[in-house]
Amino acid sequence: MTMHPRLARAFAEKNALKVISGLNNFDIDNVAAVVKAAEAGGATFVDIAAKPELVCAIRKLTSLPICVSAVEPELFVAARENGADLIEIGNFDSFYAQGRRFEAPEVLALTQATRSLLPEIVLSVTVPHILSLDEQVQLAEALVAAGADIIQTEGGTSINPVNPGVRGLIEKAAATLAAAHSISKAVDVPVLCASGLSNVTIPMAIASGASGVGVGSAINQLDSEVAMLAQVRSLVEALAQYPARVRV
Repeated sequence: MTMHPRLARAFAEKNALKVISGLNNFDIDNVAAVVKAAEAGGATFVDIAAKPELVCAIRKLTSLPICVSAVEPELFVAARENGADLIEIGNFDSFYAQGRRFEAPEVLALTQATRSLLPEIVLSVTVPHILSLDEQVQLAEALVAAGADIIQTEGGTSINPVNPGVRGLIEKAAATLAAAHSISKAVDVPVLCASGLSNVTIPMAIASGASGVGVGSAINQLDSEVAMLAQVRSLVEALAQYPARVRV
């Protein structure tokens, strides 16, 4: 697969930042604000819902690579036709509160079905954090064999920290950091560490083996584009804290 040059460079330099507007966020004004803030703040790419009208509108607003997220492979086809640069099977976090679980066989089947529909597009797949670490690694290996170009981790939204402050931020990110560490040692594709990350834990994600990070609610739940922009810039700065000399 041919990856967008901006995205390929950021993954190689281990400083990719994906700003996520939300799998179920179809509010064009909110998504537009998130995307504008992402671009102005220095993000690498954006992740939006796989709705054709939304993709078309956002494509006109930004030059950033657009990733679309869904758990229904058929939705990716129209999104691709309307300007999506890459696709993501995931953002499972948004379903857990409803009691919806994604087990390894289903995620692998979704990946295989998506690849059959769109054999050429760059494909990212999330590994569910509800699996044990060993199971996550095994699934990641199977997903890469099935055609995944990027593996994404998760876990932050399901964790309620016991401690306040920095300790709490580290607790919040523990699951996704552990997954990034284990999976990055097992696969030869970029690993994107996402869910529950903050300025404190983003450098830890890169140190754990991730090639980039994904951040959603810390940005998309803010009430103004100015606040979103400030947050994106702070995350970009956090990524820059990881020493350049240890980057690939």
